[in-house]
Amino acid sequence: MAEVLVFHHGHGLTVGVRQFAEQLRQAGHTVHVPDLFEGQVFNSLGEGMGYAEDAGFGTVIARGTAAAEGLPAELVYLGFSLGVLPAQKLAQTRPGAKGALLLEACVPVAEFGGVWPHDVPVQVHGMDADPFFAREGDVDAARALVETAADAELFLYPGDRHLFTDSSLPSHDEHAATQATDRVLDFLDRIK
Repeated sequence: MAEVLVFHHGHGLTVGVRQFAEQLRQAGHTVHVPDLFEGQVFNSLGEGMGYAEDAGFGTVIARGTAAAEGLPAELVYLGFSLGVLPAQKLAQTRPGAKGALLLEACVPVAEFGGVWPHDVPVQVHGMDADPFFAREGDVDAARALVETAADAELFLYPGDRHLFTDSSLPSHDEHAATQATDRVLDFLDRIK
């Protein structure tokens, strides 16, 4: 079974993120879910992103990197939206990474060194009309990643919701979230 480090999105460590992590645990995986917002959970994405901007995105990434310290190198990194920043950075730069699961965001590989590690499989999930994922360049970064990485998949779901995987938010899409969760679990089951 895989060991997974999960990074939350811009609302903070919500009930939905915790429930997602629990689904992974129930499937037999070891899951760590650090709080990058120091206990704060925001009702709106705008408020949460304002907090992240005030703290600095570099600080959010540094908190994610610090959360990996003391854990085995052989981790799968999973990020939701904002949480993709530390997840993708660690998957690209921390030796020993076993995989990356990037949900509802993806940044250009050049952001963290220019090359995706050959031995690190990756999945990217997002909605095809999500104003953040589809219209702000994330889907383009995901397509470029899939074209260049040795083991990469991009899954696009019909819809315009951001954070569709979080069951505690109004943006939750049960059908798409179930598909994404099944694909994440399949990915983790392949990790040795």
